[in-house]
Amino acid sequence: MNRIFSIALIFILFPSFNLIAQDSTQVWKFGGNSLISISQVSLTNWAAGGENSLSSVGELNLFANYKKDKISFDNKLSLAYGILKQGEKPVIKSDDRIDLSSKFGRQASKVWYYAALLNFKTQFTDGFNYPNDSVRISTFLAPAYLGFSVGMDYKPNDKISTYFSPVSGKTTIVNDEILSNAGAFGVETGNKVRWELGGYFKLASKHKIMENVNFENTLELFSNYINNPQNIDVNYVGLINMKVNKFLSANLSANLIYDDDIKILVDENTGKTGPRTQFKEVFGLGISFKF
Repeated sequence: MNRIFSIALIFILFPSFNLIAQDSTQVWKFGGNSLISISQVSLTNWAAGGENSLSSVGELNLFANYKKDKISFDNKLSLAYGILKQGEKPVIKSDDRIDLSSKFGRQASKVWYYAALLNFKTQFTDGFNYPNDSVRISTFLAPAYLGFSVGMDYKPNDKISTYFSPVSGKTTIVNDEILSNAGAFGVETGNKVRWELGGYFKLASKHKIMENVNFENTLELFSNYINNPQNIDVNYVGLINMKVNKFLSANLSANLIYDDDIKILVDENTGKTGPRTQFKEVFGLGISFKF
């Protein structure tokens, strides 16, 4: 629980980053946004039935971008954590994300850049095979994904970026004894690290749908040259931000993942597992800060 309280403190205090952002120079641009949303249901002698519930989700998105002459350096950090309490059941998490990316580029022509990309993804806390909360299926740094690539970036404007790398490395980390011994997330049984070499593609775009409504897309594709290159890893994130006023906003996010190396339980009776398309949708309405 200490880790959960620490996470909550981050989302409460981080809007003060606005003070730091004001000191940015001309070559650096700092900023971001945060959203804290709470949903609550209370029932007393309710004939239609149901359960009391309380849920909360916090999101924090930061960026720090450098641009001078032919050099660009873009950095983005995305954090999210959500909890749910339903009836007399224990508190469970509903969202959990740490996503950091850095891209260094040197302009080759008007719209093309030589680029190098580094990204890191993991989660804050343990994940369980609910409703069975005794089977832990993930934790901090299990899994974690570290990727590094070099390639070309097509940026016709500040709204779209199309990046392709023919030489990309992907590292899967499972820093947990039980999960590594089970060969979770594609690592060999007993190993905590899996290395892959392949091709990488990333498309990122921003669109203004209407006043105070923005739509962001990120699509990542990876093909392992050495093992089953036809089985392409897919990670898509779509986010709609809707600004109600200065402090109130709503967002709707969708995350679709397919990774042939991640085995999902298919049949509880036989214990059969296999790759499956993963999908997550999160809607939040609450207090927001933009800086």
